[in-house]
Amino acid sequence: MPLINKPRAHSVVPALSLTRLRTAITAFFALDGFLFAGWVVRIPAVKEQTGASTGALGLALLGVSAGAVLTMTLTGRLCRRYGNHQVTVVCAVLLSLSVALPPLTHSVLALGAVLFVFGMAYGGINVAFNSAAVDLVAALGRPVMPSFHAAFSLGGMAGAGLGGLVAGSLSPTRHLLGLTVIGLLVTAVAGRTLLRHEPPVPAHRPPPGDGTRHRLDPRSRRLVTVFGLIALCTAYGEGAMADWGALHLEQDLDASAGLAAAGYSCFALAMTVGRLTGTTLLERLGRSRTVIAGGTTATAGMLLGSLAPSVWAALIGFAVTGLGLANLFPVAVERAGSLAGPSGVAVASTFGYGGMLLGPPAIGFIADWFSLPTALTSVAALSAIAAAIGVATRHAKSGPRQVRMKQDHANSA
Repeated sequence: MPLINKPRAHSVVPALSLTRLRTAITAFFALDGFLFAGWVVRIPAVKEQTGASTGALGLALLGVSAGAVLTMTLTGRLCRRYGNHQVTVVCAVLLSLSVALPPLTHSVLALGAVLFVFGMAYGGINVAFNSAAVDLVAALGRPVMPSFHAAFSLGGMAGAGLGGLVAGSLSPTRHLLGLTVIGLLVTAVAGRTLLRHEPPVPAHRPPPGDGTRHRLDPRSRRLVTVFGLIALCTAYGEGAMADWGALHLEQDLDASAGLAAAGYSCFALAMTVGRLTGTTLLERLGRSRTVIAGGTTATAGMLLGSLAPSVWAALIGFAVTGLGLANLFPVAVERAGSLAGPSGVAVASTFGYGGMLLGPPAIGFIADWFSLPTALTSVAALSAIAAAIGVATRHAKSGPRQVRMKQDHANSA
């Protein structure tokens, strides 16, 4: 199917309400990135506090991933029952509270337990606000999904920057408690808007809580999985760049520690810029061509970044890779959500998070067998696969009623 569909009928929501909803959902995306980055920059301090070895810390950090993956599918069901907005607000409160817990622990086991809770909130809010964003994008009739993910990236940069500034003056406990206060304040303001304004619900979807279940035909289920694969390919690259990019520059290209650290910054900044301009790109190219162009660009960029003989060429390659990958995940989540609602978002998000988990260890194993530059070319390979999926699905047709509900099926019978 093409990655472009005509807008579907939605419940009537005033334009002003849609604008306010867009602002509120954007705030939650930014808050998510801000809180997560704030925690990440304090990992070394928490490691020292708990006395964890590197291996033990790695196991504890798996708590975040396990909590997120286990919660995503459940969150899709909760969104269908209670509504995307309500679940978003609840998960934001839980995320804000749980970010303060890691520095209160003094053992690896306790750290893993609280990170599991943090991961549950993180996975839950990602499904909930992406589901809310999917419905809003369809109601607006404009492909603005990348703007929400740009807010996440900007929030992450702000959270990391603030963490770096206060690391020398504030303990992890005070720093992360401060993030809790900020998170609760943002949730109180943005959450009030979400709860007061009626969400735009597609006409074919039953309102939350009415007990009606969606029925997807086999073709639509396959398409949701395909969009999930695009998300996986994108997130694999993000995870690999975050964990291995700096090491490649320092180990293979003899970059200084400071210059090596700039590698991921180039990638992240380029991705943010790509998402900020993503709406314009989607309006000009459409979703299919954006996926094809993005995957192709990321393939070329990562081949340059991993195989270039000089540091500066590799940095350019990292930046080009960020531009290419920028809009693939937003498009994949939006298309999966438009097909299957919160359940589709949950599937795509789970695939994406799985890719982020798979990337770093896969790169490590391949590097052991061959070399790190060779291992990083796997990012290019998966980007090429994403582009190939865009090519393979661009001609198939789909209408506005891919989602079949049991009630409709019963009525037709």
